[in-house]
Amino acid sequence: MSQIEKGCLYIVATPIGNLGDITYRAEETLKGVDAIAAEDTRHSKKLLQHLGIDTPMFALHEHNEKQKTESIIQRIKLGEAIALISDAGTPLISDPGFTLVRDARKSGIKVIPVPGASSILAALTCSGLPTDRFAFEGFLPSKKGSRKKLLLSLERESRTTVYFEAPHRLIESLKDCSEIMGGNRNAVLCRELTKTWETFIYGSLNEIVEKVSADANQCKGEIVIIISGYKQEMEIDNDVLKMLDLLLEVLPLKKAATLTAKYFGINKNTVYQAGVERKNRSQ
Repeated sequence: MSQIEKGCLYIVATPIGNLGDITYRAEETLKGVDAIAAEDTRHSKKLLQHLGIDTPMFALHEHNEKQKTESIIQRIKLGEAIALISDAGTPLISDPGFTLVRDARKSGIKVIPVPGASSILAALTCSGLPTDRFAFEGFLPSKKGSRKKLLLSLERESRTTVYFEAPHRLIESLKDCSEIMGGNRNAVLCRELTKTWETFIYGSLNEIVEKVSADANQCKGEIVIIISGYKQEMEIDNDVLKMLDLLLEVLPLKKAATLTAKYFGINKNTVYQAGVERKNRSQ
């Protein structure tokens, strides 16, 4: 049995779907601590019942974390061992807990990680896209203007980027990704990881938009979107350049780039930059 240190805060990862993914150490920790801080006690009760764990739970979520943190820290200082869990996966990743961990550290409390499942890493490792460097951006903004602003800031990000998205916004967000990052950009849609309906949809952003739009079932469940990093040589091929050259004979660069990008479903700024370079070489 794992030895539980008193007066410590444990950050415990739980399964993201398949209950068989709970680690032995996580199970023993949840059994041994004095109390468990859970994002949603009703949700986590099912996991604890499955494991035969009767450790007391209390709620710690985005609406009460600031108010609860001080009392939790006082409990730990008095010698209790408390575990923090989220609804699924590793706590603090787009979930509550940052304030508690930050203030616990400031108070000199030992914070102990109990690692385990992570939807981000599960998706990345099965994506077939580069994983040596990646950027996690959490949930895409719900408002279209804010979402486009974020995507524009990441348009030329060379690292693989990872996002969460809600089912009811999925198609709209994928279309925004395609429009801003280029429809030919490689991506993977990962859905319901480790669950019965686990699905991976591979292809260009344009292809993924088409597949998801044609199948309403792909707009259900927990969703991770992974998009390959920006590479100009990947997005500009000879057919694109040929059309751009033809249009440049009769149109201004901005108009020619816009029409070319729209026809091929790629980013217009990338085409515009290619046009600038071609014009400079011809002078």
